[in-house]
Amino acid sequence: MARFIKLTASDNIVLAVDPFNPGDQAESVTAKVRIPRGHKMAIRSIGENEPIVKYGQVIGFARQPIEPGDWVHEHNVYVHEFERDYVFGDQLKQTPAITDSDRLTFQGFRRADGRYGTRNYIAVLTSVNCSASAARFIAEQVNQSGILKQFPNIDGVISLVHGTGCGLDVDGAAYDLLKKTQWGFATNPNVGGVLMVGLGCEVFQIPRWMKSYGVEESTIFRTLTIQEAGGTRKTVEAGVEAIKAMLPDVNAATRTQAPASELMLALQCGGSDGYSGITANPALGAAVDLLVAQGGTAILSETPEIYGAEHLLTRRAETRAVGEKLVERIRWWEDYTARHNMEMNNNPSPGNKLGGLTTILEKSLGASAKGGSTNLRAVYEYADPVTERGLVFMDTPGYDPVSATGQVAGGANILCFTTGRGSAFGCKPAPSIKLASNTHIFEQMREDMDINCGDVLDGVSLEAKGREILESILRVASGEQTRSEALGYGDNEFVPWSIGATM
Repeated sequence: MARFIKLTASDNIVLAVDPFNPGDQAESVTAKVRIPRGHKMAIRSIGENEPIVKYGQVIGFARQPIEPGDWVHEHNVYVHEFERDYVFGDQLKQTPAITDSDRLTFQGFRRADGRYGTRNYIAVLTSVNCSASAARFIAEQVNQSGILKQFPNIDGVISLVHGTGCGLDVDGAAYDLLKKTQWGFATNPNVGGVLMVGLGCEVFQIPRWMKSYGVEESTIFRTLTIQEAGGTRKTVEAGVEAIKAMLPDVNAATRTQAPASELMLALQCGGSDGYSGITANPALGAAVDLLVAQGGTAILSETPEIYGAEHLLTRRAETRAVGEKLVERIRWWEDYTARHNMEMNNNPSPGNKLGGLTTILEKSLGASAKGGSTNLRAVYEYADPVTERGLVFMDTPGYDPVSATGQVAGGANILCFTTGRGSAFGCKPAPSIKLASNTHIFEQMREDMDINCGDVLDGVSLEAKGREILESILRVASGEQTRSEALGYGDNEFVPWSIGATM
C-alpha cells in the first residue's frame, strides 16, 4: 500500500507519502488518478467554493466540486480573502526550566560587546555597486596570497557587495534599509574586521554612514574610496595592505566556551515541498524549542510565507502589542503587493507546486512550523538589531537571500535552512546548515545537504530529530564546516532589501 498521512481529524485531504496509483486506498478512499508523492488526495466530497483543510486549517477553496479520490492541486483549488480569528496570547506557555547540569555550550569568539561569534571573518563591504569589483579583487588577492595560513583563527576574507548605493533618496526608506543592513553586517559577531570600499561620489556616503553610528577608523575598521585612492588598481593595493595590517588583531580572537544562550539562529526555508511542513520544518521547530529553553534566540521571518498562518502566531504573542505588530506587517504586505499588481498567492513558486504545495496558505502553515511552539517575544522590522531572547519575528520578504541578509544584519550568528526541492544556499558570515525534507533530495544532493529529515516519514520522532539538529548547530557553531561552506557558498548571497524607486 502507498503510504499517506492525515494530519488532523478535521482534514478533508491526505498527503501521499508515496505516489498513489489509480486504485490505491487511503482512509477507505480509492485514488481515481495518479497522485505524485508529496501531493494531496481528497477523502471527502468538497463542494465548489468550500474550504480545503490541511493541518486543521484552511489552505484554499475548491474551484469546482471535488470528489473523494480526486487529486487536489492548483487545477481545482484557488485562494480568496477570508477572515482569520486574531486572538492574542491565549496559547502562552511557560518555557521549561533548565538545570545547570543540562546547560549546553559551544566554542565561540567573544567580542568586545559581550556577544559571541561562530566564525571570525574580515568583511569587505561596499557603499555602492560601483566599488563592488574592487572589493572582490581585494578579497580574492588576500585569500589567494596564502598569507592567511599564518593567521589560523581567521576564517577568511569575504566581499559582501550589492547592486545599489546610488540612484536613491538620501532621506528615503531605501537608504535607511541599506544603512541598517550595512551596519548590522559590520557589527555582526561573526565579523572580526571591516574594510568599507566606496567610489566617492555616490549617494551612500561612507563618512555620513559612520557618523550615524558614531564609529571611527581603527585597527579593525578601515575605509577607502576609488576616487581618492587614485583608481581601481591603487584602491586594490591599498585595500590589500589595509587588510594585512588588520590580520594580527583579528587573529587575536580565539574560541572559548560560550553558553548556548549566546546563539542567535536564523530560520529559513526555500524550495519547499509537500513534506516540508511535516518533516524538516517541525523538526527544526523542535530544535528551536530546545534552544529557547537554553536561553537562546531564534528569528522566524519571511512575512509572505506566514500569510494565512499569522493568526496561529498571534495566539503565542507575549503581549497584545507584539501580536498587533505582526498583523500590521501582514496588512503592509497586502497593500505592497496590491500596489505592484501582485497578490500574496504569487508565492509559492513553480518548484513548490511541483513538490506538492498548492497555495501560499498551505506553504505558510508548513513554513511557520520552523518557529516551534514557544512564545513570540517580539516583532522586528527588516535588519533591526534583535535584542530580545527567545522566539522573535523579523519582517522580511520570502526571497531567501534578502530574508537571510536581514536576519544576519539583525545579529544572527548561525542559520538553519530547510528545503524539499534542493535549494543551493550559503550565508557568510553566518554558517548555513541545510536540512532536507525528504530522503530522495538528501541523497540526490548529498554534497549540499547536512541533515536528512526524511526519516521522520519512516518513524523517527520530531523530538529526536530536533535534538539531532540542535547537536549539529552546536558543532557548527564551534567550527565544524557545513556543506555549503565546503562548497564555497556565501559571498553572493548578501542581498539587502531594495525598496522604493530607483532614480
